[in-house]
Parts: sequence; C-alpha cells; structure tokens
Amino acid sequence: MRIVFAGTPEFAVPPLAALVRSHHEIIGVLTQPDRPAGRGRNLSMSAVKEFALENSLPLAQPQTLRTTEGRAALETWRPDVLVVVAYGLILPPEALAIPKHGCLNIHASLLPRWRGAAPVQRAILEGDDETGVTIMQMDAGLDTGPILLQRALPIGDTDDSVSVLDKLAALGAPALLEVLSSIDSGSVLARAQPSEGATYAKKIEKSEARIDWKRSASKIDRQIRAFRPWPIAETTHRGEQVRVHRARVVGDAAITPHPPGSILGLKDDLLLVACGEAVLGIAELQRAGRRSMTAREFANGLRSTEESFE
Repeated sequence: MRIVFAGTPEFAVPPLAALVRSHHEIIGVLTQPDRPAGRGRNLSMSAVKEFALENSLPLAQPQTLRTTEGRAALETWRPDVLVVVAYGLILPPEALAIPKHGCLNIHASLLPRWRGAAPVQRAILEGDDETGVTIMQMDAGLDTGPILLQRALPIGDTDDSVSVLDKLAALGAPALLEVLSSIDSGSVLARAQPSEGATYAKKIEKSEARIDWKRSASKIDRQIRAFRPWPIAETTHRGEQVRVHRARVVGDAAITPHPPGSILGLKDDLLLVACGEAVLGIAELQRAGRRSMTAREFANGLRSTEESFE
C-alpha cells in the first residue's frame, strides 16, 4: 500500500523504520516544524525528520493541517493510508478524509483508558499494572476511534516513562504491520471503544514535578519514574532546587516517626528520606546547575545529621 507517515518524537521512529523495511511504499512523511531546543535555543529537528532524511523519504513540515495550504502535501500524495504516531498536530475532518482507507493511529495505552496526551506518565502515576498499544481508526474525537488491534505490556516496579515508551514503540511496530496486512487482505475487524473505563491523560504540567514528602513513598516513587525524562521530579534542600532521577521504596508501609522530608542517612548507597508513609531511598539526584550525582556523593556534602528536603 501507498503510505504517508505522520510522527514527531523518538517513539514514532520504530514504527516508521518497520514500514520502511516492509513491502509497503512510503510516499511521504509529515513531522512538526523544527523547534528551538537546549540552552542555546537553536533550531532542532525531530527524531522522525532525522530518520526521514537519512532514508531519503519525501518530507513535509506544515505548521498546521487546518488550512488548505497545510494539507497541500497530503493532498498531493493521496495515500491509501495515513499512519499517525505521536504527531502532535490536530487532524481536522478534511485531513482525515484524504487517505483511501482512512487514518491509523498507534496510541500508547489500552484504550479507552488514558485517552489524551500523556498516557504513559498517567499510567505510571496511577500505579497501573499494565499498559499497551492500541492501533485504532482515527475519527474526529480525541482517541475515540474504533479499535483494530491491542497488545498489552506489564509495567514493572522499576519502569519509568523512558523504558515503557521504548517497549511500547517496539510492540507497536509489528502490531501496525499486522493491521496493514489485514486491511490489504480485506479481513480487518474494527470494534467500537466501550464507554466504561474511559479516562483522560491530560498533558503533564511542570508544576506536577514538585515532590510533596507528606505523600506515601510509593506515590513519590511513581512520580519520579513517571516524570523521567521530563519534567523530572524535584524538591529543595536548603532553599536550592534538587532533581531526583532515581529512587525506590525502602521497607514496609509503616508511618515513620520522623517528619516527612527528613534525611535519615545512607544505607546500601541509598539516601533514605522519610515520607508520609514508609521511606524512600534515593539513588541518583542533581543540584541545580550541576551534574547528576550518587546518593553517597550527595550525603558527603551534608553539614549535619539533622537535615531535610523541603
């Protein structure tokens, strides 16, 4: 089939690579315009653009698909199928109507749970035991289209957003090819999403990264894992910002006699911190403007035995 691919971040690259290796013809790639990034705010191309250029794929970067001008490349290509993976731009009805067999989306959750922008982060925050990928037929709603295929993935106790997204990208690529084969053969089966169990994964705000030590250690642990690589969970120590990169729950769920945020010492290379419930062991953290450091390195810089995170 003649396919146009629309995607932007690293998560979208494995499915695109799988399509390139397949017998399907990739007639075009849509990705977001280059954006300022880093401290220098220099223009940076998306991961999908890098891959498209490396593989000599036709490329377009419209600012929007809401206008006739923005849809010009898609109109010219006239694909059999448009595959959308974390593209980041809204597809209006005019765009959805262009491909012969419609638009397919790889969504990083088991729909209807976690429709929206941040399904992986919300799944980890809520303590979900599993997530997965859904290949769906796109409609005018927000992740509400018919389900064509789903593949489940367990979320481990040490998984963070980076590891889960990597696994889901690898899971989604063969699932996409399976759906395309069923469309090719005319055997594709679609089922409407159930109304029960629908939840919305709203966009992550930077303010959510602030650690509240009065919460349980398990909730803070999930917060740290959900917010890697952005916005990264943070606290303060002596008024200075400290980012927490890696940690785990230590001990049982007993309420400690120490005030939440109290630094209890170092054990097994973990910086122990009292929480509202149980204890969190921090393995890696970072002071503002400095390199990441181990718990032992941080502990060596403490001035007294009675210190705490605010």
